[in-house]
Amino acid sequence: MEQLNELLLLASRSPVLTSELELVYEQEKQIPGSVNYGIYRYKSLPHITPEDTALLVYNYAAGRTGEKSIELRFCVKGNQYCSSKQCSNGVCKKSSADCEAAPTIDLFFFRFSPAYLTPFVKGRTLSTKSDRVIAFKEKESFTTTVNLCNRIKTVLDNLLQHNYSNALENIYVNSQLQTLLLYGLECLTEQKAEESFVCRFLATDTARDTILQAREILLQRIGEPITIKELSRKVGTNECYLKKGFKEMFGTTIFEFYQTQRMEHAKYLLYEKGLSVTEVSALLGYSSISHFSTAFKKHTGLKPCELLFR
Repeated sequence: MEQLNELLLLASRSPVLTSELELVYEQEKQIPGSVNYGIYRYKSLPHITPEDTALLVYNYAAGRTGEKSIELRFCVKGNQYCSSKQCSNGVCKKSSADCEAAPTIDLFFFRFSPAYLTPFVKGRTLSTKSDRVIAFKEKESFTTTVNLCNRIKTVLDNLLQHNYSNALENIYVNSQLQTLLLYGLECLTEQKAEESFVCRFLATDTARDTILQAREILLQRIGEPITIKELSRKVGTNECYLKKGFKEMFGTTIFEFYQTQRMEHAKYLLYEKGLSVTEVSALLGYSSISHFSTAFKKHTGLKPCELLFR
């Protein structure tokens, strides 16, 4: 809650604490070695007028992995909350005469752990600041503002307005969090916030939609492994374009993205749903428990059974 107060104080033109506001919706998730996050919606008050604000916070503590993290914090105003049951997550769809929409101040807090981030840069040359930050090679903590562009706002809206639940919600949210991290880290590079691609074939909306479609298929097939050849046929492009386009748009290979999504979903099933290692291994399409355990430890640094008893 202290971080939320700091964010609101920074965004507001007048001193204010979250205790002054009425909390109308919250969602939190805490899984060891994963992305911990909180989404908090407050009814807006006339005398509190915060600016839209986005921060990236790099927490570094030499020799103390548990105190290292990358945080993304957002304060967004101008949305509407509605208590009607017809409105998902309190997001007013104005589809009913019973809707009683009220303006909100929405605070988002995301903490990415070293265990979650390290696989993205493992074995790679750390040529940019964003790479060094993800690998926790920068030796001093810092805070920097992030361009709260429309792409980031779209992801935040997606986290508020989706209609998924249970396992499907976990898969969907994980994909959105990675996209949010990608956009947030762009502020550490020389790249502009606007989309510009090295691969010329990504210059058209159709080509980019093809890569997005491929990602959606991977998410839908989280427990049914699919080859790149089969995936390329499903989206109607060749393997080379698919691999290059995916890497450029999402900053990771198809295999790395798919494995990360599977392992993050495995954490959810083990830690929050309490499923056994055998059950999770089968749900994710592994041919044996040992293959699953090896992949899980490679990604998280833990054996699956260790997460069960945390």
